[in-house]
Amino acid sequence: MIKRYKFATFYGKKIPSFYKNHCLLVRSLVSSNLDGDGSDSGNEWEKILRPFDLEELRKSLNRITPQQLCSLLELPLDVSTSMEIFDWAGSQKGYSHSFDVYYILINRLGGAGEFKAIDGLLGQMKEEGIVFKEPLFILIMKWYGRAGLPGCAARLLDEMMDGFNCEPTFRSYNVVLDILVSENCHKIAPTVFFRMLNKGISPTVFTFSIVMKAFCSLKEVDSACSLLREMTKHRCVPNSVIYQTLIHALCKDGRVKEALKLLEEMILMGCSPDADTFNDVVHGLCKLGRIYDASKLVDRMLLRGCTPNAVTYGVLMHGLCKNGREDEARALLDKVPNPNVVLFNTLVNGYLTKGRFNDARSVLYESMVPSGCNPDVFTYNIIIHGLCKAGRLGPARELLDEMSMKGCSPNIITYTLLVDGFCKEGRSMEANEILEEISARGFQLNVVGYNCLISALCKDCKLDDAMEVFGKMKNEGCKPDIFTFNSLIHGLCKDDRLEEAVKVYQDLLLEGVVANNVTYNTLIHAFLRKGALQEAMKLVNEMVFRGCALDLITYNGLIKALCKDGSVEKALGLLEEMVRKGIAPNNISYNILINGLCRMGKIHSALELLKEMLHRGLMPDIVTYNSLINGLCKAGRIQEALNLFDRLHAEGVVPDTITYNTLISWHCKAGMLDDAILLLNRGVNDGITPNALTWNTLVSNFVRRPISYY
Repeated sequence: MIKRYKFATFYGKKIPSFYKNHCLLVRSLVSSNLDGDGSDSGNEWEKILRPFDLEELRKSLNRITPQQLCSLLELPLDVSTSMEIFDWAGSQKGYSHSFDVYYILINRLGGAGEFKAIDGLLGQMKEEGIVFKEPLFILIMKWYGRAGLPGCAARLLDEMMDGFNCEPTFRSYNVVLDILVSENCHKIAPTVFFRMLNKGISPTVFTFSIVMKAFCSLKEVDSACSLLREMTKHRCVPNSVIYQTLIHALCKDGRVKEALKLLEEMILMGCSPDADTFNDVVHGLCKLGRIYDASKLVDRMLLRGCTPNAVTYGVLMHGLCKNGREDEARALLDKVPNPNVVLFNTLVNGYLTKGRFNDARSVLYESMVPSGCNPDVFTYNIIIHGLCKAGRLGPARELLDEMSMKGCSPNIITYTLLVDGFCKEGRSMEANEILEEISARGFQLNVVGYNCLISALCKDCKLDDAMEVFGKMKNEGCKPDIFTFNSLIHGLCKDDRLEEAVKVYQDLLLEGVVANNVTYNTLIHAFLRKGALQEAMKLVNEMVFRGCALDLITYNGLIKALCKDGSVEKALGLLEEMVRKGIAPNNISYNILINGLCRMGKIHSALELLKEMLHRGLMPDIVTYNSLINGLCKAGRIQEALNLFDRLHAEGVVPDTITYNTLISWHCKAGMLDDAILLLNRGVNDGITPNALTWNTLVSNFVRRPISYY
């Protein structure tokens, strides 16, 4: 006899008896399925199965057929009982399980998540020589999908032919592809699809729709669109779902022109776009500022019998408001049947963004409320935000009281907006009053609210208060984020409390927050301002070690410090490193280096760097020219400095007080006082106001000038 697996060993608990209602079902089932002409046999089965007792069933001389076993296994038995019956039936002499028996039992096991037992049954089927059929594998794949095991479903698909001699068709592939996409395994789905094509299995429209969805989720819209053209080769006609998927992806990617073409093709192919498809294109057009085209598309939508919904009108109104056409948005709102609160909020926000408070108020009290649409917390939050942004904190505070009177409960966002508004105006006392109200209402300020408060206190140089709020924040279980730490570090560095700033940075690391460029640049520049170049370099190394790449601000700070220290060659080395790493130097980078070279008397190198600056497409500014003019004068090349000075107007650069002071000073040092006076007059004529340094330079040099007697 073929070896049989004892699957009952998977279950250690005792077999429970049937419930009475199950017994009735079994009795009728058995009496109809067992020997039709044997009434004694039927009575025997009734005796055995009332109540169900497996031992009685074993003692019975009646044989059970695969058909009868199928009927038994379809009863609402627990899994362990089903396995016992299956094993008992298989132990009968001359009995063989049928494919249907295995199918029903595997379905029961799949529902219970007993996939190891399913693997065992597949092995037993193989040993018994039962011919495998595709529906069985599709059934198992679906159970894998419901259990969140997409990898197992894909593995079973691969094993079907080699392991079980069952050729998968498009049906199996469709099931697996659907499971992979549903479980966000978008990268694997195209691989399975192309393997399907390589095996000569023709895909269906559903296959294409699933793979296109996978490509779109991976933002590979071109790959998805290319499949649209491949469909005809496989005699597949695109349907509405396929066009909708591609149009949505193209609009999301900002490729509205292509989406419009595809919409035209969709209509020509006899597929009817739904409101969501039109909304995608309308939204895409509005984002590009093509409001007229969006409006025309809505008109076309109506002509095709597709009714615009609240989203359609909301998107169009938002586009109008964003482009400064709030009055047109209001005219559109008047045409909308049964407008909802979201549409009113969109218009109110549009008016407030432009500072049109009276119009916003008119919408609220003359249109929204009379139409029976009551303002919600979002409406009030929009108005409070607009008022706070305009610095009108009194009316914003009054609106909070109005909310409570009208039965609209403020949320944490409402309070956060007010805290932010008061903090930005430097009114920390009123902000604290809001905090007290938050506590009284049982709310807890979120990280955004705390960040606003801490940032405002740091800007007001109230660092001790900021640190106190920081401590309170942690005590209340609100986890600080990178913005919290950066505000504190910046404030402490600005107040020259560098040791405390470093301690906050260490706390940041202990909290598991990832420091960013702002964090490191703030600390590095603070050390550089104190002349602690070595400490700054240690932080630079730590910055790189923690995976935070040096940026333009970091490099400019280091270049400035090296030039100040007289290490111009090292600074030039950093410039080369920047370029190698793909970081483009800016005017500040070159200005620092040119000034450093001029101070070192390396005017030739400075002029060469000017050429490089121009070659990179950067335009020298007055800071660049002031450094070069000073460098030329210092080298005794005053005439060249004057020539460069004369070129400024041609270059479109306006000289400033520093330019004139530099030339006047060097002319005085060279004893060319009359030329210095001429430069002073030229500067005054050009609208330059001489400062104290200008007069001190001239007066001190004229005092020392010997008096000539004629």
